[in-house]
Amino acid sequence: MKTLYDVQQLLKQFGIYVYVGKRLWDIEVMALELDHLHDANVIDHKTFAHAKLVLTHEHRLEEVREKTK
Repeated sequence: MKTLYDVQQLLKQFGIYVYVGKRLWDIEVMALELDHLHDANVIDHKTFAHAKLVLTHEHRLEEVREKTK
């Protein structure tokens, strides 16, 4: 799992589609949904950790993009 798209596809497997309208908010909602899946033991810890790393990275990139606008 390397991209935000990969995380979206993982969530899609569980019927979770996230679109809030702002990329930063989408990433935050995806992180919350991942937490719920992990807490329910639906996804293993390795998958969870990789997906959270991707989301953290994308969140930081998006914050930088917003600051430079």
